[in-house]
Amino acid sequence: MRISIGSDHAGFDLKQHLIGFLSAQGHEVRDHGTDSTESVDYPPFCADVARAVVSGDADVGIVMGGSGQGEQIAANKVDGCRAALCNDLYLARMARQHNNANVLSIGGRVVGTGLAEEIVTLFLATDFEGGRHQRRVDLITEIERN
Repeated sequence: MRISIGSDHAGFDLKQHLIGFLSAQGHEVRDHGTDSTESVDYPPFCADVARAVVSGDADVGIVMGGSGQGEQIAANKVDGCRAALCNDLYLARMARQHNNANVLSIGGRVVGTGLAEEIVTLFLATDFEGGRHQRRVDLITEIERN
C-alpha cells in the first residue's frame, strides 16, 4: 500500500516510529515532513498528505500532531479528503467501515506507539461497508462541491 504521512513537531517521534513500522510491513511510505521536533505549523504538512491521497499518489494518508485535532481539520480542507481523528481502535474501525476515511489522524501526545501501531493496522485492514453508508459519504461529497 502507498501511504503518505506527515506531522508537526509534536507528532514527529510517532511519525518516525510509524514510518519504520509500516516500511517493515512492506508498505511504500512517503514522508511529507516535518523533519524534527523543532516547532512548526502543521497545516501545510497535513494538506500535502491529503492532496497526495486525493490525487491518487497515495492510497491512504496519516497525519499526526499533539492531539490530532488540528491536523484532521487541516487535512479535511482539501476537497475529497475524509480525515478522521482516531485515538482508539473503535474509531479507526468505524472511520473506515462507515465513513470510508482516507486519512487517519492520530495525537502523538495522546497515543503511545503500541496503540498507534494497532490503530494504523486496523485502519488499513478495514474495508468500507458501502450500502447505506455510501449514500452518506455521497451527501458529504455533495456538501464539499457546494
